[in-house]
Amino acid sequence: MKKSFLVLFGIVLSFVVSAQNKISVDFVNGHLGENVIVCSQVFGIKQTDKVTFINVGAAYSGSPLTVVIFTKDLANFKDNPSALYNDKKICVIGKLQDYKGKTEIVITQPSEIILQ
Repeated sequence: MKKSFLVLFGIVLSFVVSAQNKISVDFVNGHLGENVIVCSQVFGIKQTDKVTFINVGAAYSGSPLTVVIFTKDLANFKDNPSALYNDKKICVIGKLQDYKGKTEIVITQPSEIILQ
């Protein structure tokens, strides 16, 4: 059963990836407002009492993309995002938006981040 689940997961993931616009982290600014998939290295994670910030593509403050998880959504994650994603290569699925001159994707579910 585990093998069939993995095959099914791979098929679903392939469909999701092909249905989205996969772009390089270096070009996120040119795709604001679009639903995309961005794959790159995590260079640091910062948690506050209100939000978790995941720096993708470079260390803060030069990170071209910040993945944002609000504290209310952390309950959806099995483990703390720092334990799950820090120093790992990930793909993020979501809508690119600008927040005070920085490009970000706000996520609410662990299915929006895929470990590579």
